[in-house]
Parts: sequence; structure tokens; C-alpha cells
Amino acid sequence: MDVNIENSAWDKLNYAEKNKQLFLKQKQTLEMFLERGAISKAQHDKSLHDLIEKMETEG
Repeated sequence: MDVNIENSAWDKLNYAEKNKQLFLKQKQTLEMFLERGAISKAQHDKSLHDLIEKMETEG
């Protein structure tokens, strides 16, 4: 799934769909940081865990 959404498509999404797209973008960013050595595996795992928990409490 492509997480790059144009503004017109973004405006048509409901709240839950926007949250999912934001989650996917943040997850992708974490993976890029890990791949480039900007964060450790432990930092990645903690951040991803926190992100998932946040999504579950808001969903």
C-alpha cells in the first residue's frame, strides 16, 4: 500500500483511515532510520511498540 497520498485523496479519508496512513508513514520512517543506522534495533523496537500501543488506544 502506498502511503503517499495527495491532498485531495487525504481530504476524502475518514478519521480511522487517516490514522492508519499516519501509522504506516511513521512505521516506514522508523524502518528507514534503522536501515541507515540512525537508531538501534532496540530503539526501533521500542518506538514501534509504543506506536502500536498508541494506535490501539485510539482505535
